[in-house]
Amino acid sequence: MFRSFVSFMAVFVIALFFVACSDNFPTAVSESDVSESDALVQMVSKPVPDKPDRGFDQFGYNYTARVFVGPADGVDRNLDGTVWGDPTYANDHLKMMWSKGWDDVKFHGGAWGPDAYEDNQWNGKVPGGSGEVWHYKIIWVGPELENSQYWREGGYAIWGQFEVIMSQGSVNGEHIWETHANPAGYGASK
Repeated sequence: MFRSFVSFMAVFVIALFFVACSDNFPTAVSESDVSESDALVQMVSKPVPDKPDRGFDQFGYNYTARVFVGPADGVDRNLDGTVWGDPTYANDHLKMMWSKGWDDVKFHGGAWGPDAYEDNQWNGKVPGGSGEVWHYKIIWVGPELENSQYWREGGYAIWGQFEVIMSQGSVNGEHIWETHANPAGYGASK
């Protein structure tokens, strides 16, 4: 049960980023790749306003710096005390960062490649927060997944073309290393 919760959180945080950033996401995902928690990604489709030239918008996005910083409430671009209708994580502090390679694909029509990666840091140890803390590193590996030259031993596949190379956090005072690929740093392809 705990593993299901951790997997749900990983998908939830990553979904926040994908949905909030763009509709330019690889579509080569088979039904067998779609888990129950991946349904969140399919259910949520909210258009993203044009990127501001610089600085943070009212939700917490700074597209010039390629970062989101703020309460998770803003990640769905609706400041209503919830994250897509659920108040559980709305007060948690979220920091998402993405590479130029990721940005080039999401906003400038570029092609996916090994320079596309992103990082999510979720902190629920704030007043009114969930109490959970999670850190995820996600890289593009291509549709070959485990057979890709970019695949890292120890990670897990997500959304048909990506690998979570690090997922660790704490829940109820217990620290969990869900996955820790080798190497776990960005830009370390074979």
